[in-house]
Amino acid sequence: MDFEKQLKQNIAEIETMLGRYVPKQTAFPPVIFEAMRYSLFAGGKRLRPMMVLEACKAVGGDAKLAEPFACALEMIHTYSLIHDDLPAMDDDDLRRGKPTNHKQFGEAMAILAGDGLLHQAMEVMANACYQNPCKQTTGAMLAVAKGAGLHGMLTGQVVDVYFEGKPLDEKTLEFIHLHKTAAMIKGALQAGACAGGADEETIVQFGVAGEKIGVAFQILDDILDVTQTTEALGKPAHSDEKNEKNTFVTMYGIEKSKEFAQKLTAEALEIWERMGEQGAFLKALTQYLLQRTY
Repeated sequence: MDFEKQLKQNIAEIETMLGRYVPKQTAFPPVIFEAMRYSLFAGGKRLRPMMVLEACKAVGGDAKLAEPFACALEMIHTYSLIHDDLPAMDDDDLRRGKPTNHKQFGEAMAILAGDGLLHQAMEVMANACYQNPCKQTTGAMLAVAKGAGLHGMLTGQVVDVYFEGKPLDEKTLEFIHLHKTAAMIKGALQAGACAGGADEETIVQFGVAGEKIGVAFQILDDILDVTQTTEALGKPAHSDEKNEKNTFVTMYGIEKSKEFAQKLTAEALEIWERMGEQGAFLKALTQYLLQRTY
């Protein structure tokens, strides 16, 4: 398998899918569609939707069934970034090398653009379940919702904001990473496995892998924030320091943080290796994420 070639192909296919689910304009007023698409199509790794689709394939499913959930997850991820960048949150001016949504459209419209993407995601998933009501579709929607909601990303963000500038212990820091970042990656892999018709044990194992990958991903983000430039990252460097964020780097230092990320990645790779050839792309993707520089 030529991983780099497959990665580029997957990203291109996801861009096309997203275009189908978030039209340029279907009603008045046009500004909300423009603001939603501005952030959704600003680039990015498309990691989460890719994991949905590849997890579905890995368990022998038809990726077409997973498409709505993959696209919905990317909409939710994008809405979270729009809201993260707001003055009341991280107050950032740059995202993926472009002005953040509130800098481009104003704070009120940025909030509404995030809301629009979240609601569109719900509509896309609900319609998929309505058109094909079965355990595969409803299970996929539940996995996405749990990853994003009160049992996942939202709670992680709440605790992260609450502890800005305050001391915290190791368990609380791990809680933040598990929920703020890893829960959505866990949701992506489990949604794909559900859509592919996997058995319960496989779905659980995909969730375990997702948590390990997600925490490792966030640890590397913490490291890159202090080691890379704004130009390389496409967003402000040293943002965590500016916002007095608690990170693995502030608690353990860079070298120890790298060790944690490597250990978690190795544990996730063991899960994909047990799948043999079916887990080949997910294994390669997991290795790629540990080596990224942005």
